[in-house]
Amino acid sequence: QVQLVESGGGLVQAGGSLRLSCVASGRTFSNYAMAYFRQTPGKEREFVAAITWNGDRLYYADSVQGRFTISRDNAKNTVYLQMNRLKPEDTAVYYCAATSNTAIALTTSRPYAYWGQGTQVTVSS
Repeated sequence: QVQLVESGGGLVQAGGSLRLSCVASGRTFSNYAMAYFRQTPGKEREFVAAITWNGDRLYYADSVQGRFTISRDNAKNTVYLQMNRLKPEDTAVYYCAATSNTAIALTTSRPYAYWGQGTQVTVSS
């Protein structure tokens, strides 16, 4: 089992920045690819960004490319999502997720077996 705990959400004005953190425990963190997804009421969970176990490959949704950066620190068992130039449409609950199954595309929710509880990000206009 892997436990994931997110933090860093909050209320920010459009154009501002936030950094989300997700701390993992329970298994060897460096064995897992990590990702962030987000969800708004009435919509399906949406892929945001993913990072391979050693950080050599990064993936982003088109909607956040150039504004968001995913990174990880395996020594701290933590994955980060730096969000810059935030827009009202970025408002959502953000979830981090972990997978050891990299045979399936990391940009879908299918391979992720472990999920955090979510953290709310609200961007005001």
